[in-house]
Amino acid sequence: MVSGRTFRVSGGSVPRRRSAARFLAIALAALPLAARAQEITGAGATLPAPLYHAWGQAAETAIGIRLNYQAFSSGTGVTQIVNRTVDFGASDEPIATERLQSDHILQFPTVVGAVVVIVNIPGVQANQLKLTGEVIAGIYLGKITRWNDPRIAELNPDLKPPGLAIVPIFRAGTSGTNFVFTSYLSAVEPEWRQHVGAATSVHWPAGEGARSNSNAGLTVGSIVGAIGYTASAYAAQNHLVTVQLRNKAGKFVTPDREAFTAAAANADWKNARNYAVNLIDRGGDRTWPIAAATFVLLPENPHDAAAAGNVIKFFDWAYTNGGKTAEELNYIPLPPDVQDAVRHAWKSSIKGPDGKPVLE
Repeated sequence: MVSGRTFRVSGGSVPRRRSAARFLAIALAALPLAARAQEITGAGATLPAPLYHAWGQAAETAIGIRLNYQAFSSGTGVTQIVNRTVDFGASDEPIATERLQSDHILQFPTVVGAVVVIVNIPGVQANQLKLTGEVIAGIYLGKITRWNDPRIAELNPDLKPPGLAIVPIFRAGTSGTNFVFTSYLSAVEPEWRQHVGAATSVHWPAGEGARSNSNAGLTVGSIVGAIGYTASAYAAQNHLVTVQLRNKAGKFVTPDREAFTAAAANADWKNARNYAVNLIDRGGDRTWPIAAATFVLLPENPHDAAAAGNVIKFFDWAYTNGGKTAEELNYIPLPPDVQDAVRHAWKSSIKGPDGKPVLE
């Protein structure tokens, strides 16, 4: 307990309690903003994790909000936000309207991301190999088992792939990247759609499992003859060997920012309920065929209104200031009108325990 006795300072006597409080205020004011940051917690999708971590580092300095984001899987993100064990969840698979309503969750997009196909074939460099969705589906169905298969050789007459066994690598467990990748295979190959389908977790007819986007890349890189899929940001950061894909227009495209931007340009945001746009295998000569929006899940009735407000402040800052960082990491920022629609949803939908809007 602090005594109320006085002690001598220059200029006279002051109560010790008041002096200590004043000293503390001065000390706090002198601290860097990052040292006084308010922490928000999030968990879920691995596809946007490189971007969220980059935004988090910048936002801590810029606005004093520290992000603690754990990239497990989209399924984990949904579970944790439903149980209210984090301030926000993240998922690459949009959540059904009925579940959003029953669990009182607002779903909003942050950026558009892309999934790329990666390989480990001796002598094959980045974007030399050309593949189609039908061939990739055949590989994961266990029907195409060697790299010199006639269907691959026909697509690559100048490359002459070796007669090496193909080792398909898939994401184990529930994964939003699985949902995006299997949605693509379902869109281009009827047999896949009929027998396997699109989901965060499916029964894979062939291959070996890896636990995350980063682990999928490491696994492909460690197994000669392997093929896998991962978020474009992971592939770019780790210099993985990507391939060209044939898109809906019949053109082979390289996984780059121009192709991802072309995919994002096809988003029909106005008619997408809860922003759940479909960017899989869209038209256009330069369009990358495996693209998707990634989502944040925020309680409409948060237990901690201040934390919810800080989550909103963080993503509002990211919308306004994080576009360049997103592009540098191969993500596509949302159009300004979509960002403004999300801001309106924050104000009208998120209310604290007292029933008042978190944002005035």
